[in-house]
Amino acid sequence: MGTRVIAVVGATATGKSGLATELALALGGEVVNADSMQLYQGMDIGTAKEPEAARRGVPHHLLDIWPVTQTANVADYAKLARAAIDEIIARGRVPVLVGGSGLYVRAALDDLDFPGTDEAIRASLEQELARVGAAALHTRLARLDPAAAAAILPGNGRRIVRALEVIELSGRPFTATMPAFTENRPAVQIGLTLPRPELDQRIAARVDRMWQAGLEAEVRSLAAQGLRDGKTASRALGYQQLLRYLDGEWTLDEARLETTKATRRFARRQESWFRRDPRVRWLDASQPADAVATEALGLIRTA
Repeated sequence: MGTRVIAVVGATATGKSGLATELALALGGEVVNADSMQLYQGMDIGTAKEPEAARRGVPHHLLDIWPVTQTANVADYAKLARAAIDEIIARGRVPVLVGGSGLYVRAALDDLDFPGTDEAIRASLEQELARVGAAALHTRLARLDPAAAAAILPGNGRRIVRALEVIELSGRPFTATMPAFTENRPAVQIGLTLPRPELDQRIAARVDRMWQAGLEAEVRSLAAQGLRDGKTASRALGYQQLLRYLDGEWTLDEARLETTKATRRFARRQESWFRRDPRVRWLDASQPADAVATEALGLIRTA
């Protein structure tokens, strides 16, 4: 294997976590999380975080490292992920990066030049966000940088503000600041894909399981710990919708329906993001899990 990183990517509900664990077991590896919301402590049910039993003794890194009040920062994540990968390689093990947060995967694997920030521009955009809402800013972003708008959910005000800030600072589209697909270390990227009807069914079933597993109670507990003040964590799918239920804006059934719809939209953006990367080798996740793992191992060993 040398020092290659294995990355398992794709849309939510395609089976990435299970495959990453299987690959780590087969290759003598350790898993590194690249899901931006699984970084948060206590956000377990709504992020489909693998419980200890499902990890099957495989060490997992970068889970539960931040309180829900901390704002996520891709540059900070990149430092943590690269350090974890280096430590795993130094132990003679294989790093298996897994997650559907496309920018986080690239931050771990590629030489990204993160644009700086301007406090005055940021403050002005945040004031506008509070005044007119995320949808209006997303419309502007779609005009200035359609590719960025396609990758960012219309309700994710924090990321929309950041993209607009970079555009104003650099005079270029946000996506133009992303470099070519050049790794800072050798990697094999395995993408999992599903036909859209099957993916939609899996997402609906996953949301139902989360509701049955007690996501409402989890959100209530995290709200008491400051979830509403977390600029990143409060926007997580399921959590955002249940906070609106707790605030009396929606019924519980409405919150569940909106979670399902928003997750399906998000899955399409995830797949669109990863499809742009020519390095990803795609596998059909509708096959039995053992067949997917066997095919993935074949790709890794012949890469």
